[in-house]
Amino acid sequence: MSLINVSKLTFAYEGSYDNIFEKVSFQIDTDWKLGFMGRNGRGKTTFLNLLLGKHEYSGTISADVQFEYFPYVVENKENHTIDVIEEIYPDYVHWELMRELSLLQVTEDVLYRPFESLSNGEQTKVLLATLFLKENRFLLIDEPTNHLDMNARKLVSEYLNSKSGFILVSHDRAFLDHCVDHILSINKTNIEIQKGNFSDWWENKQRQDQYELAENDKLKKDIKRLSKAAKRTSDWSDEVEKSKNGTRNSGSKLDKGYVGHKAAKMMKRSKSMEQRQHSAIEEKSKLLKNVESSDNLKISQLVYHKNQLAELEHISISYGDKTVCEDISFTIEQGERIALEGKNGSGKSSIIKLICGEDIPYSGTFRKGSQLKISYVSQDTSHLQGNLTDFARDQDIDESLFKAILRKLDFSRIQFEKDMSAFSGGQKKKVLIAKSLCEKAHLHIWDEPLNFIDIFSRMQIEELLLEYSPTLLFVEHDLEFCNNVATKVVKL
Repeated sequence: MSLINVSKLTFAYEGSYDNIFEKVSFQIDTDWKLGFMGRNGRGKTTFLNLLLGKHEYSGTISADVQFEYFPYVVENKENHTIDVIEEIYPDYVHWELMRELSLLQVTEDVLYRPFESLSNGEQTKVLLATLFLKENRFLLIDEPTNHLDMNARKLVSEYLNSKSGFILVSHDRAFLDHCVDHILSINKTNIEIQKGNFSDWWENKQRQDQYELAENDKLKKDIKRLSKAAKRTSDWSDEVEKSKNGTRNSGSKLDKGYVGHKAAKMMKRSKSMEQRQHSAIEEKSKLLKNVESSDNLKISQLVYHKNQLAELEHISISYGDKTVCEDISFTIEQGERIALEGKNGSGKSSIIKLICGEDIPYSGTFRKGSQLKISYVSQDTSHLQGNLTDFARDQDIDESLFKAILRKLDFSRIQFEKDMSAFSGGQKKKVLIAKSLCEKAHLHIWDEPLNFIDIFSRMQIEELLLEYSPTLLFVEHDLEFCNNVATKVVKL
């Protein structure tokens, strides 16, 4: 066991007005299984990069361990998997590798296939097995669940639960609950560490929020009282100032020297009181620190003239000799929220493409309502570039509503001035979801919409879907989200 000490850490990107971290101090035990949480853009990946020594900062980070970052970048994906592993870790021991792969239910034959031929889930498992071969390292694991299906997530969470000595960035609540024993959270104004899993942290967070909100009500009353007092004091100062040139009630003239001296003393006193009152107002205004803003979002959906929007009967999809799914039957009716579930490669994306109108080779019967308007959220965000104003105009959506939704999903106003290519993965996903929510559609189709999106925003999107009940067909591997949102599950 050793400690990682972070003391008075301050960091801002060059050209930025705001510090991402300001005089942050805490300790991490290298035996912990540490879940790392925070809103998109708060600095989780930045902090991992600071640990890796990639940026200059003020303050100190001291540690007796080396850091190792996941995911690895694989340059030559056409190479056999065994060669990819050797490139990452030349000193690996074969039997130890086989032990790790066995725990992750990866068969030995994948080692002798080109790495690019492995599924996303297999690639993640192979690279995780390689990561845990390295000894005396503290592991920085950045969002390993993206593109893992539910079964793979469960397996990987069990694997991580058997390990220790890592920071895990993940936004999957069920996943975090299963494999961490501490939570490191980047809040609005500080970083804090709590013992326990996500559910323990969330319970404490809600309790703290309720306390802060109750305190905030008191503070608002105090601020109102102080503001009134400050105004009275200011008015009094003005009256004192005027009295220097006034007259006594009897009509006799004032001793202006005496009154001037007295007025100056009263003025000094009143200004001092006023300053103290304004300082108290300012101080109290800062006290509501870490309650996350999660205002309700509002959308309006088109109503279709029939209850049934689409129907699939005995649909099978094949590409050449490869059948990706067969004998799939289900209907999409107005107001339903349908989760498409299945392992990676089971045909979920192909079914979505078919419904969206792409030319997909299929057999069976597929019917879709005429003039049906669909809003689609893709997994891919790589095409996003340019500013948000131009994007809203190009997509023919209401810019004010679009930006209001992004504000409620924790976009700062400064983000509106940036190029979208500089956004984090979660922020890019939020752009696509906000666009979809702005579009007048009968049916929303979302393909893995929550990749990279923070937990607070996930909960907010859940609340929206439950409140406004848009018709939705979605693929998502976040178990909590599916359990909370889906009215129907179609398993492939």
